[in-house]
Amino acid sequence: MTSTKFPKGFLWGGATAANQLEGAFDAGGKGLSIFDMVSFVPKEERGNDIEMDVKSEAELNELLAQEGKTNFPKRRGIDFYHRYKEDIALFAEMGFKTFRLSISWPRIFPNGDEQTPNEEGLAFYDRVFDELQKYGIEPLVTLSHYEMPLHLVQKYNGWTDRRLVDFFVHYAETVFNRYKDKVKYWLTFNEINISMFSPYIGSGILIDDVENKEQAVYQALHHQFVASARAVKACHEIIPGSQIGCMLARMEVYPETCSPDDVLAALDEDQKNLFFTDVQVRGYYPSFMNRYFEENNVEIQMLPGDEEILLQHTVDFLSFSYYMTMVASGNPDKAKEKGNFSLGIKNPYLEASDWGWQIDPKGLRITLKKLYDRYQVPLFIVENGLGAYDVVEEDGSINDDYRIDYLRSHIEQMGEAIEDGVDLMGYTSWGCIDLISASTSEMSKRYGFIYVDQDDYGNGTLERKKKKSFDWYKNVIATNGEELHQKSLNEVN
Repeated sequence: MTSTKFPKGFLWGGATAANQLEGAFDAGGKGLSIFDMVSFVPKEERGNDIEMDVKSEAELNELLAQEGKTNFPKRRGIDFYHRYKEDIALFAEMGFKTFRLSISWPRIFPNGDEQTPNEEGLAFYDRVFDELQKYGIEPLVTLSHYEMPLHLVQKYNGWTDRRLVDFFVHYAETVFNRYKDKVKYWLTFNEINISMFSPYIGSGILIDDVENKEQAVYQALHHQFVASARAVKACHEIIPGSQIGCMLARMEVYPETCSPDDVLAALDEDQKNLFFTDVQVRGYYPSFMNRYFEENNVEIQMLPGDEEILLQHTVDFLSFSYYMTMVASGNPDKAKEKGNFSLGIKNPYLEASDWGWQIDPKGLRITLKKLYDRYQVPLFIVENGLGAYDVVEEDGSINDDYRIDYLRSHIEQMGEAIEDGVDLMGYTSWGCIDLISASTSEMSKRYGFIYVDQDDYGNGTLERKKKKSFDWYKNVIATNGEELHQKSLNEVN
């Protein structure tokens, strides 16, 4: 293995989302978001790892009627809304160069279609950004991270309606103007491709209320592409020197065998995943999607000027999440391996997490090389981490060596990719502090360097406690990725 040489100024940090972190869902004038309506379902009752879609107006109304009777974990988060100073101080102690967070759209515009923003919401993020600035931590801000206002679902069926483009751009311009002296790095839509698996979370679509699912989802995505490009334009105009990127849930796909059928199946899956970044980075729809649209009766309705907007206002960098790889087969009867978002065949060469997500550090190097070869723009890993059960020992310690091993092996492969010539801007480990799981609404699926005393039902003191990985990551940052082995507390301190 070559020596790991991370560039000077590499942006080490951690990543979160408002809906999993803030809590205080009804404080400060905030409106309901789409994730506020996702209830907790125990693992033994779920059957798979995704339990976050709302499919119809009737189902949504039933959830609204459960107010006060149902466990909605994302409404409580981990109370970052009131504890942000304590949490940011811990991030600073680890040496974070950047902290990825999202702005909750309904904190700024409770319904999403108002003209006048909610000042209490704007002021909250002012305080958060000021606290980060105090410690020299650069905010990396996601504009839309599964937090669109619920009203936009109820009135417009989400992004199926073209009017949401203007609503989103108004929201983006509002926060750009407000925080132009405090935030330099921005992302538009988190994991924009998630609409393919969860139309409600990705695009606010009640899918049972539309005639053609594929048409509705891809039309909604077109509206998001246009909104993203217009947000890029506004960001560059309002904040000189700013950088704004797109964000993809990257799903590297291997063929099951060297059979041409398997290789072609893997290529098809890979192209479907990269379609989203092709549009946002290259600025146009790739030709390989034409056949897919034709076979699925999809006809994208574009307005005059849409293609020019997409081409002229591409992103500055490509960010992505990376948790696992997939395996594809040309045999349609092959069983699917549950756990990897219910996609793909089990890879016999890889181990898996407690939730069945297969662990593949070298896959990260592969995807970094592939993305950089394809796009030749800076890359940013903004989510990567291990969800696991953590145990607090009798002496209060949390010995998460498994998390250290996971992160170290992935960071080593990042170093290899940099040696390969990849331009990598930074790395923000997902869930740097324990928070509510996006896919399962569990608290027990923990990712953080910082333990939060809360269970799946909201019981606990919310006390923050450092895990063993806290000091390990602190040393990784301090040495700019040169020292990845575990050190004792005495060595670190």
